[in-house]
Parts: sequence; structure tokens; C-alpha cells
Amino acid sequence: MDDTLYGKRNKRGDWAPFKLIQYPPVFIWPVQPLRFLKWLFGYPGYLMPWNVLYAVIGTLLWLYATPSLETAKTFSIGWIAYLLIRNAAIVLVFFGAFHLRLYMQKKQGTSFKFNAKWPSVGNDAFLFGNQTVDNVIWTFASAVPIWTAFEVLTLWAFANGIIPYVSFAEHPVYCVVVMFFIPTFRDLHFYLVHRLIHWPPLYHAVHKLHHNNVNPGPWSGLAMHPIEHLLYFSGVLIHWIVPSNPVHAIFHLAHAGLAPAPGHAGFDKIVVGEESAIDTHSYDHYLHHKYFECNYADGVIPLDKWFGTFHDGSPEAQERMDKRFMEQARRRAEKKARGEQQAS
Repeated sequence: MDDTLYGKRNKRGDWAPFKLIQYPPVFIWPVQPLRFLKWLFGYPGYLMPWNVLYAVIGTLLWLYATPSLETAKTFSIGWIAYLLIRNAAIVLVFFGAFHLRLYMQKKQGTSFKFNAKWPSVGNDAFLFGNQTVDNVIWTFASAVPIWTAFEVLTLWAFANGIIPYVSFAEHPVYCVVVMFFIPTFRDLHFYLVHRLIHWPPLYHAVHKLHHNNVNPGPWSGLAMHPIEHLLYFSGVLIHWIVPSNPVHAIFHLAHAGLAPAPGHAGFDKIVVGEESAIDTHSYDHYLHHKYFECNYADGVIPLDKWFGTFHDGSPEAQERMDKRFMEQARRRAEKKARGEQQAS
């Protein structure tokens, strides 16, 4: 599959798509019902391929790979350890599949790869100087245990009637609607958390660890500081307030735990045939890793557009960002100068 038909390379070999990033036809006026329905049910769209995949995984986990609520009524090492191992195995298989195909086997070389370079080696910013090793360590030492801790607490709370439970059998329409809106809520939650951890004190203490991955790969997705993991997975606490079913919480956590793999793949498309490929929808987040102060959210709600941090990949968007950086630098310089004058 020829990537030059879909984008162009610069002198460094970095690839960028011709098509600019666009928000889906949701928050627009006048409304466009046909475009909306095509995006909602079409491919690629809101449901397909990724959200349906995560929903199926979450549902299968609840039905066949989760202890019963009766078991979850009491904390015990057995079922908690089981969930920890289960989640680690899911991450190993899912993230590992992306890394194996794209970065170890290099099945498509640098075709559709945003940054022509491969994961960093000999870089002091990473544990043991190795980007992939660093990312894997943070994923399994922090992300998976914190994901599991939220899941354990939520199942225990459901089992003991601490949080409101809704049955699919009794309220199928309501439960499907909640399932449907979980990815949208995740987008809103992620934006709020993301803006918070870009506050300079938190950025340098916490979020910088994730942003060391200027050239992200699949394992970069969950390579975060433990405090960031606590904030990131805390979105599942919405189900402690909104009447839900345990499958909603498990889907929510599976979505949060697995979506960062394609979102940080580093490739615009995963080629699966001579004329076919799967879109990763990762270019907007790649631009965030490249430029830091843009594209804080990834989904349906045009929050970045509303708050002036949207980068669609165009030269015009880059020019606006450069002007904003220069204005911020000017203000910092003036503030520093005033401080020095007061001190003297």
C-alpha cells in the first residue's frame, strides 16, 4: 500500500497525511443528519472499529473472565490476583501485537509512520536508557496494578450495594445508552485530567514522564507516572454515581487500558493487505506529543477547538501555535524582568 497516495514525507523522512484532522459532524449547525448517521454507524466512525472492539472485550471479560459479585463481596488475594494477572495478560497481548508487527517485525517499514526514527536507545530520559524497556516497566509496574485496583474496588462496591446497580434484563435500553456514551465521557474526562497535568508544577513532577516519548510507540500509551495513572483511570468512578451495571465499569476500564495502544502507535494506518489498512486515528495525539500544547482531547467533543488548542496538521494551525508560544514566552520574560526589578 503506497503511503505517498495518502500523505507526504519531509526531508527527515517524517510522514504526514494530506487529509487534515476534522471533528465529527456532531456539534455543528445546521445539523447534518446523514453525515452524522454515516459517522455514527459507518466505518471508520464512532462505533467502528475501535469502540465496538473495546465494548466486545469488556463484555466478554465480564461474562467469562471476571469473578462473580458474590465472590467480590469480600476482599481476598485469590480473585484480586486473578484480575491483576488477567489485565496484565490482556495488555501483553494487545499492546504486544502492535509492537510486534510494527516495531519488531517491521511489517510495513516506515510506511505511514509519522516519525521516521525508531524508539530511542541510549537516552538518559528513559529507564535503562531504552524507550521501549522504560515504557513496558511503567505499564506493568504502575498502569496495570492501578487499573486493577479501580476494578477491584468498583466490583466490591457493586457487590455490597454501595453504588447503584442497574440490571440489563430490567433496563436494557438504559444500559445500552450508558454503554454508548462511555467513550464520549472518557473523552471529556481525559481532556480535564490532561489540562490539569499540563499545569507547569504537575507537568514537571508527573506528566513529563509520559512526554519523554516525543516519538511514541504502542508501549508509550500507558507509560505514565503513578499519579497520572490514578487520575487517568479515575474516570471509572462515574459509575459510583450514575446507576450502572458492572459490565459498564469493566468496559470503561478496558477502553482506558487498551485505547492508548493504537492512539500511540506512531503510524497513521496499519496495513493489512495490498489495498487495505486500519486507521489508528492517532495523528491528532501524535501532534500533541510533538508540540505539547495542542490536541488535549481525542474524540467527539470539540474541546480543543472551543478552547483554542486545536491543531489540524495544517501550516496555518502551526503558525497560530507558534504565535501563541511567542506570546507566552514574551509574558514570561516580562514577568521575570518585573521580578528582578522588584528584587533590586
